[in-house]
Amino acid sequence: MRPKAKYAVIYRYRDEYPVSVMCKFFGVSRSGYYDFVKRFGKPEHDAALARKIEECQNKTDKTYGYRRVWKWLKDRDIARNPKTVLRIMKKYGLLAEIRRRRKWVNLGQQVHRYENLLKRQFNASGPNSKWVTDISYIQTKEGVLYLSMIRDLYDNSIVAYKTAAQQTVNLVLDTIRLAMKKEKKRVAAELQLHSDQGFQYTSQAYFKLTQSYGITPSMSRKGNPYDNAMAENFFSILKTECIYRHKPKTFNEANDLIDRYIYFYNHERIQNKTGVAPLTLRHSA
Repeated sequence: MRPKAKYAVIYRYRDEYPVSVMCKFFGVSRSGYYDFVKRFGKPEHDAALARKIEECQNKTDKTYGYRRVWKWLKDRDIARNPKTVLRIMKKYGLLAEIRRRRKWVNLGQQVHRYENLLKRQFNASGPNSKWVTDISYIQTKEGVLYLSMIRDLYDNSIVAYKTAAQQTVNLVLDTIRLAMKKEKKRVAAELQLHSDQGFQYTSQAYFKLTQSYGITPSMSRKGNPYDNAMAENFFSILKTECIYRHKPKTFNEANDLIDRYIYFYNHERIQNKTGVAPLTLRHSA
């Protein structure tokens, strides 16, 4: 980061932290900072656009990368080159955080296995024809909170989700029941539900429930997480843009964060591929 960018960050947070401490942290001199402040009153070429980008990041909890910021600006008739947006985000410390990879674990005895019908064909021609599902975990000081979700590959929206303090078959079954309750009038005649080979998805109870709803299960090959990449992808987004940044201490805090984030994700978060939020595409179908 260039000294000028460091000075801009120090100036922005001058009312929250001591200037001397921030100068020491960034490895710049106080005299250099105050020289910067003297010149700060002069109009800066990038300042106006930086303020709009900061507005975008404040509204989205600083989760947007430069492509989504560029689309956000474009929707407000602010036309700039994407590389210009990236440069200014770097200059003013407005970049989103980098995602972390999730560790993949397979547990339990397998009773039922299913053919891989999805075969990494991650596009769907209409809503509720291809769903993917998985379970992930949220670390809190109270312990691990497990999150089960179903994502629709048509628009990448989260159709249903459930949390529990234990990773059980019932957590998965309840997620399916909720999804079918919400979407039963709009479910395609041949609905595929793709999962990994976790014990919940190979259980007899899962088999019976999917059969009762007329759902066709599809399953990743053993030890190949790429087959269920779209489920993994959502958990990566959720954890990087929300959980890792806010570090919930309790189950209640984690549930509140998940509720708020999934609403934001479904209704407001711009997708790079479509340029709109998931449910915007769904409601126009």
